[in-house]
Amino acid sequence: MKQEYVDACERSRIAYEAAAAAHAAAEAERQERLSQARQEHEKQAAEVAAALAAHNSEIDSLENDYKAATSDAIMSYCALVLDQSPYPTDFPQEFRLAYVPESKQLVVEYELPGFEVIPPVGGYKYAKTTGKVTETARPLTQRKSLYTGVVAQMALRTVNEIFKADDPGYVETIVFNGHVHSINPGTGQPIHPCLVSLRTSRETFKELDLSQVDPVACLKALNAGVSKSPSELVPVRPVLEFSMVDPRFVEETDVLSELDQRPNLMELTPNEFENLITNLFQKMGLETRQTRPSRDGGVDCVAYDPRPILGGKVVIQAKRYKNTVGVSAVRDLFGTVHNEGASKGILVATSGYGQASFEFAEGKPLELLSGSNLLYLLSEHAGIEARIEPPEDWVDPVEQ
Repeated sequence: MKQEYVDACERSRIAYEAAAAAHAAAEAERQERLSQARQEHEKQAAEVAAALAAHNSEIDSLENDYKAATSDAIMSYCALVLDQSPYPTDFPQEFRLAYVPESKQLVVEYELPGFEVIPPVGGYKYAKTTGKVTETARPLTQRKSLYTGVVAQMALRTVNEIFKADDPGYVETIVFNGHVHSINPGTGQPIHPCLVSLRTSRETFKELDLSQVDPVACLKALNAGVSKSPSELVPVRPVLEFSMVDPRFVEETDVLSELDQRPNLMELTPNEFENLITNLFQKMGLETRQTRPSRDGGVDCVAYDPRPILGGKVVIQAKRYKNTVGVSAVRDLFGTVHNEGASKGILVATSGYGQASFEFAEGKPLELLSGSNLLYLLSEHAGIEARIEPPEDWVDPVEQ
């Protein structure tokens, strides 16, 4: 019995030592896994903290830049506003923004949904006797009317969202151009027509009661250009082409502005500036007949658009200004258009315009082009890469 007890104790000891060794090995493995998991957790936590710090820093930077009214920050903020706007999943919700600081004007090029977003089915009917569901077609005229309403509502909604979100009032005027990507059924080629184009000021827009208006009638009251048949992709002319205020072009100009071969429009002599403007509009297809120096140091040019029906006499005025051009200059241009019996007036400035100028020009045969517009036109049509840098001692002429 004693030997059996000794043998049993020995077996138990061996089993215990084996179990203890296995436990120690398992515990060592567990501690290793725990250490690795802790290291991975700490790494991920550090990455999250770094990303959060970077995100917060980006927000702080955006907030500071927005308070400083920088163009990029204003566009980024407006983009965030539009990104948060809920739309059906089949709506593109794509857009481009450009900001003109001289006139506090925001240009929005928005992608509209195609006609296909209006369902061709008007309803469904269940037949109890057969257990079948049949479709009821929506009349084509109703689909067209609904689509026109969608286009109009999206224009008003976008403008309203931006004005409401812009508490500091950095945006005084909004240009909205609504485009749609489609295929020309006659050529099979892709097209991108503009179906609605609107320019409105904050003061004008805040007088609207959007809960009571008819969207299409409201756009007409705002002198917007609305397609006669959006469903058939009948285009309208944008009140301002997005490419003329594309911030990428402005950035390129800023980067290259110190190169000597890029003429500074503010350093040209009055005669050189007049020749430059005359050359520009000749390149754009106008026939210049008469030019004379302006009393405020700018350029007055009477030209002719040779196109039949759409053409006619055009009065062009260009002003080299450092500060915002006053509304009196726009009024003077309108008076000149009447005195000359012209069909249109164009005012080109090296600076920009205020809200009052756009409000006065609204609905009149006047076109206001800012400094960034002028740089674009010179590059696009005359092949002249210019810059606008007023000397420190530059004094704008006093408008009469």
